[in-house]
Amino acid sequence: MAGRVNTSRVDELYRQLRNDILSGRHLPGTRLSSATLCEDYGVSSGVLREALARLAGESLAMFEPQRGYRVAEVSVDDLRQLTETRILIEAKTLRQSIQHGDLQFEANLAAAHHTLARSEPLSADGTVSEKWLDAHSNFHRALLAGSPNLRLQSIASSLRDSTEVYRCWSGRLGDEPERDVPAEHLRIFEATMTRDVERAVSELTCHIEHTTEVLLRVGAQSTTSGKGS
Repeated sequence: MAGRVNTSRVDELYRQLRNDILSGRHLPGTRLSSATLCEDYGVSSGVLREALARLAGESLAMFEPQRGYRVAEVSVDDLRQLTETRILIEAKTLRQSIQHGDLQFEANLAAAHHTLARSEPLSADGTVSEKWLDAHSNFHRALLAGSPNLRLQSIASSLRDSTEVYRCWSGRLGDEPERDVPAEHLRIFEATMTRDVERAVSELTCHIEHTTEVLLRVGAQSTTSGKGS
């Protein structure tokens, strides 16, 4: 029917754009030109408009009147505030998840950790791997999936997506000789599976804080390059 946007095409484009933002193809602050995106992704303006609106709803894109959309901006202050908020939300949600999670919760978490542990974080070109990003997101989502509060789960997921934007801002996540990220994930996983609430929350908090420290250190080297036009 005329005027109706293809929902499945919107879903597909939304996922493509989201992955391209999180993997760094579209860098923070860069303009998302409608004409260029329609041509690059082979979609109509209506499909693009709906997909961009979804990304804006997740704070991965920003709309500016008369100027259109940009990839979300980044800053040191925002990252620090984001980290503080993530810890507050995810700690509370993890507590609920451990307290209420059932056998299916444990099975899903075990599967998510298994996939993450066997995923390479970097692609051949040195950028963050899309498969690793998906596995990482799925693991953290599975950690909180036992919580009966779906609002908290949704907020936590959105905050994590915002953090992933900072991964592409910081460049590579390699060159961290003092950090063993798989071991951090394993400790969070084990504490959650054994229902050790305090240890699980502590390990998750340290994991989030350590990630922020790395992003600030590595990202500081690239901020002088400026934002995209």
